[in-house]
Amino acid sequence: MRAIVKTKPSAGVEFVEHYPEPEIDVDQVLVEVGATSICGTDAHLYAWDASAQAFDPQLPFVMGHECAGTVVRIGANVRSLAVGDRVAAESHIFCGACYMCRIGNAHNCYNLKLLGVTRPGAFANYVALPASVCFPLPPTLPFDIGALFEPSGNAVHAVQRAGNLDGCSVLITGAGPIGLVLIQLAFAMGASSVVALEPNPFRRGLAAKYGARALDPAKADLDAIVRADYARHGGFDVGFEVSAAPGTHEQILRAVRREAIVVCIGLPNRAISLDISEFIAKKMIVLKGVFGRRIWETWEILLALVEAKRLDLAGMITHHLSIREFEHGIALLKSDSAKVIISPN
Repeated sequence: MRAIVKTKPSAGVEFVEHYPEPEIDVDQVLVEVGATSICGTDAHLYAWDASAQAFDPQLPFVMGHECAGTVVRIGANVRSLAVGDRVAAESHIFCGACYMCRIGNAHNCYNLKLLGVTRPGAFANYVALPASVCFPLPPTLPFDIGALFEPSGNAVHAVQRAGNLDGCSVLITGAGPIGLVLIQLAFAMGASSVVALEPNPFRRGLAAKYGARALDPAKADLDAIVRADYARHGGFDVGFEVSAAPGTHEQILRAVRREAIVVCIGLPNRAISLDISEFIAKKMIVLKGVFGRRIWETWEILLALVEAKRLDLAGMITHHLSIREFEHGIALLKSDSAKVIISPN
């Protein structure tokens, strides 16, 4: 089969025309990949930077973790799926037996494996998946939309962590795909206003299309915006840090009000200093993190919103490429793009 393989601890990947098709065990299924999506994590793996190495991936491996496709083979013990079923993949491969799994937090499993990072992924014709991480898709849902459930689920989980957004003002740093979903979700969940900080003009345009006040962080005077529009509360009620860009954490902590909630989604590639006295103790900001999706609560909420047309994922797809064009897709992430779909088959 064809596959995108990370073979060396340096920048780049290899396109392999004849890579071994994955075998499945008794609890797994083989999925013919209908669509995959390139993620920022894939760009880090491509570059082999500090963020990628922090996951401790074992070379070589097939990349790709945002995917949907058709079950073409099932293991002997699989009862929940059948050949022909359409599924999207949860990329957090959980053990089901540790403490976190037992209390309903499988996304934070102590024995966690990550699809396309620490186990073979989906930038290939086929991917082997435990049946336990396959989310059944309705027959009318396109595979390219199904492939976006994994990243969009991060945004749903972030809103779950933030809590009630009724009447809240929301600040989002980063209007990439997750930020764009967050804008839509914030309004769907009752937010009164959303400000999105995004350096890329193309993505600012998408953020504005979804109703946000989209600003260039290099030019935006957040102090002035707070004084002019959010002085009654003393700042934004809720913040979502998505970009992980240098300086954004302090920027968002200064812009939110006292006792606000800030949810961190982006993964910085270095340690960040934080003034605990100013922001956590005195300002009493509640800082939360998000890693993955709640299984399967987040997924069911996401599907319901998509089917009810309360959430537009198709509008974020800017490019469809073949698997041979993967490196072009990586380059597109730094230009005028949102979600880049790869079609292995």
